[in-house]
Amino acid sequence: MKVVCVGGGPAGLYLSVLLKRQDPSHDVTVLERDPEGSTYGWGVTYWRSLLDELHARDPESARAVEEHSVRWNQGVAHVRDLTTHQPGDEGHGIGRHKLLEILAARARSLGVHLEYDHPVTADTVPDADLLVAADGVHSTLRTRHAGHFGTRLEAGRNPYVWLGTTKVFDSFTFAFVETAHGWIWCYGYPFGPDRSTCVVECAPETWTGLGLDTAGEAEGLALLEDLFARVLDGHRLIGRATEDAAAASWLRFRTLTNTRWYRDNLVLLGDAAHTTHYSIGAGTTLALEDTFALADALRDTPALPKALARYERERTAALLSLQSAARYSAQWYENLARYIDLPPERMFALLGQRHSPLLPYVPPQLYYRLDRAAGQLEGLRRLKRWLGPKLARTAHGRVLSGRR
Repeated sequence: MKVVCVGGGPAGLYLSVLLKRQDPSHDVTVLERDPEGSTYGWGVTYWRSLLDELHARDPESARAVEEHSVRWNQGVAHVRDLTTHQPGDEGHGIGRHKLLEILAARARSLGVHLEYDHPVTADTVPDADLLVAADGVHSTLRTRHAGHFGTRLEAGRNPYVWLGTTKVFDSFTFAFVETAHGWIWCYGYPFGPDRSTCVVECAPETWTGLGLDTAGEAEGLALLEDLFARVLDGHRLIGRATEDAAAASWLRFRTLTNTRWYRDNLVLLGDAAHTTHYSIGAGTTLALEDTFALADALRDTPALPKALARYERERTAALLSLQSAARYSAQWYENLARYIDLPPERMFALLGQRHSPLLPYVPPQLYYRLDRAAGQLEGLRRLKRWLGPKLARTAHGRVLSGRR
């Protein structure tokens, strides 16, 4: 089969690896519009379950990913002048540039054709048996048929900026700072021996009140360094794309959904198919899980239409709870005032529960006590595990139905 993946991010590259491993006779090409090595972004987070899946599917690239990853097993929250710690599952971080370097090298070793500086436009759609749109949230291939796919983009309320820092965090770190114009907060995590990611977010009125909406790039970074001096320990912040401060830009997160994921021989993958709010740290993981499902469907179902239908069915079902969790996570931060004055250990505990569809409807102090009780009583734990996902799927299904 001749396969062309448009987009050289983690999803496009890893799908090419899986397809060549399944059948070396496949003719697989990855087209990337940007020059090789020019990727934006800082660190990618993932959890042990993903790493185990990568080891099962391609041990060689998985070993390289694990070797170049850093780890943490606790979270730290700074609220005003108070600090609280909580143990957690083992998290992993790897630089996006390093991840792409590993996957590109592995793809080449298997005979995948990689072509950089190769933009695809509406007038230059490549010929292939299978055309994979892995070209991100603004996918050119998807946009050509937006009506068919039922594409919907919704901007979030809070502005945020994605930065790097020379401060190497030893835990997944949250910092909440109160200003005269409201709260501003960051999440930081390491992804290499000398760098961490630092995402800063605040309400729109805080953003404008602090002057971040009109500040020059260097001025804005200097202001953020001052606000988060306690957690940065004197280290600097770095603009998103390069070490040039002018690269920093504020955004509002765009949640992308599609009611269909394929059209004839064109199929959507990763951010071209869906996005989930960055606060759940699952974007790359979900994109890679798309590649697992698509590769499996193509291997097990020879007829292409049936394989693509199976892929769409499996992934849309799998994403329902996660998309709901992401929506509630974003709303938790948008309603920070509801939680910020709790004792820090309780606020941090509810921060960890921000994906819950129950939390917005239960007074925070009561939810905390119920959650603590559920942790000690098996019956309540079972009820919570059953009720939470059920409510999440129902609520998210209603949201999607209202959009159609």
